[in-house]
Amino acid sequence: MRRFVLLCCSVALVAPLVRAAGDAEAGKARAQAVCAACHGANGLSVSDSIPNLAGQRAAYLEAQLRAWKDGSRKNAVMNAIAAQLSADEIPNLAAYFAAQTPGTGKSAQFAGLSKPPIVFPEKERGSFVRYLTIDMPANKQVRHYLANPVALAAARAGKPLPDGSFILVEAWSARLDADKKPVLGPDGRFIPDQLAGYTAMAREAGWGDSVPDLLRNENWTYTLFNAAGQPRTGFNQAECLACHKPQDKVSYLFTLDKLQAAAAR
Repeated sequence: MRRFVLLCCSVALVAPLVRAAGDAEAGKARAQAVCAACHGANGLSVSDSIPNLAGQRAAYLEAQLRAWKDGSRKNAVMNAIAAQLSADEIPNLAAYFAAQTPGTGKSAQFAGLSKPPIVFPEKERGSFVRYLTIDMPANKQVRHYLANPVALAAARAGKPLPDGSFILVEAWSARLDADKKPVLGPDGRFIPDQLAGYTAMAREAGWGDSVPDLLRNENWTYTLFNAAGQPRTGFNQAECLACHKPQDKVSYLFTLDKLQAAAAR
């Protein structure tokens, strides 16, 4: 669940501008239902890592959205969102944000997206089964992927993961040597050192009801916990929802094949 810089304003990435002739009023509902989760209802974003769109040139915004949609610009979040926009919605959204007043403030996050209903599975944690371990050289981490019995049973049966499924990822810092390089164990893998925190995705009936259509992952929700199992503040699961959205054929889980293989053993 990495952070993304959305609709970057870098001059080097500006696509050739096209003439925008959208309907700002028509774009308002879509902007406030979906884009607002990250960029704010009036184009003032919800965090410093996401740029403001208010007052940007409509032609520029339209060109970027078209580039996200056709894949000529790459970003897991924006590609997933733009792919679902129609030919009419793109210029309308661009016109809406261009008509908003620029500012430096930040918008409040959607309550349903900033405060997911997932509770750390402290009592159930012992029943989770590890099905995958991945070394992360970029941030010198080891990540253990665990599934609860509900998810494991569905994977074993070759069925989509149902409500009640819970996937928990432990993020461990790797043990480092004197040169700050990860120490390798006998198996050639990083050696976990200290638990840094958890990422989680879980689903229960009704959990997706308040999520906008373009972001909804059925009933899946996502969150982050610190090493003590407490929710991290300032988390916006809109980015996770968008990133996992294209994985609808595999229960929205990037590692479903690994879970199925482990369940079959």
